[in-house]
Amino acid sequence: MAKIKYTKTEQKHQQDSLKQFNRFLPTLQLKKQQLQQEVRLSLEKLSANRLAREAALKHLAGVLVFFNDAKETEKFTALVEVQNIATSTTNIAGITIPVFEKVEFADIRWNLLTTPWHTDDCVAALKESLSLRAEGKVLEKQYQLLLAELTTTTQRVNLFEKVKIPECKENIRRIKIQLGDMETSAVARSKIAKNKSQKLV
Repeated sequence: MAKIKYTKTEQKHQQDSLKQFNRFLPTLQLKKQQLQQEVRLSLEKLSANRLAREAALKHLAGVLVFFNDAKETEKFTALVEVQNIATSTTNIAGITIPVFEKVEFADIRWNLLTTPWHTDDCVAALKESLSLRAEGKVLEKQYQLLLAELTTTTQRVNLFEKVKIPECKENIRRIKIQLGDMETSAVARSKIAKNKSQKLV
């Protein structure tokens, strides 16, 4: 515990600090609750994305069997080219997090007469798989940012609840006792001085 002065000025300073901590604490507690909920939602979205990615990869593996060799597969994968991963941002509980919008693919056309009939399905399956993977990376980033902010906010709530507020209350109590003792002592001294002065007269 920090050293304090036993004065009325210090008492007022401690009381002001206590009021400030008590004013900010409910806001921090509300932010903590909101972040806990957002972290839960973020985990649910990540889990759903993982399941969708697994399903998309199974589907992709199912359509890739139509290609006879690595050269054919290479020709097919050349039909899918990621140009941009579009994201935006949103504000949750005072922090900015990225939001996945879509994957923009290059507009590559192929000859329907010279390519195998299953090319369309394979291109769609690969695009879906790549989109889900890109979304998963953004969701992971969201989760990490929310979790870091929740950790910081929880530490602040604990600091206020378990350290700062009890410390201020204890300091105020000690100052009141000391000031009371000093006042009692001053009254006693003044009575003694009065008695002595009366005896001298």
